[in-house]
Amino acid sequence: MKIAVLLSAIAGASAFAPASQSARVSSSALNAADLSSMRGVGPETGGRVFDPLDLAQYAPLDFLRKAELSNGRSAMLATVGWSFPTFWTFPDGPVDTTDPIEAFFKADPQWWAQFIIFCATIEGIKYRAEMDGKSYTGEIGKEAAIDWTGNWSKLDDAQKEDMAIKELKNGRLAMIGMAGYFASVLVPGSVPALS
Repeated sequence: MKIAVLLSAIAGASAFAPASQSARVSSSALNAADLSSMRGVGPETGGRVFDPLDLAQYAPLDFLRKAELSNGRSAMLATVGWSFPTFWTFPDGPVDTTDPIEAFFKADPQWWAQFIIFCATIEGIKYRAEMDGKSYTGEIGKEAAIDWTGNWSKLDDAQKEDMAIKELKNGRLAMIGMAGYFASVLVPGSVPALS
């Protein structure tokens, strides 16, 4: 188990190493125009698209962006779910622990069934909206696939772009945060703030 965590840490650290020239050439030659126009490029990514594993040459960019957004949204919810029990638990409930891993296994199977049905419903709504030409990734000029508050249509293009970038970057941060949470459980003391 510790070897797997060590290998994961090495793989994660290699993401911040400069890419080799051949890898840069292959991805830039393949999708130079597409990659340069994608949102999410900023100072935290070195002013270029963050693609340390050079995945852009293996899959369509719109698929990769949708996957990044879906995983980021899930990680944002998971971060709240992981942090919440440290502040409050249900009194006299079946889950009486503040350890998220223990809580996962103590939860009643019907809760997981409801959660899976809820997620499948949301994914179905997004898929149907996407088939109708609505935006899943915050594209400017398109109606949002899901607009819970009705505010997306009231925003101008600059505000929509700002919100889309915030969602993308917060999702990336949440994914890194969840990796830190899991690392703190698998390797105690590896994340000093969570010890």
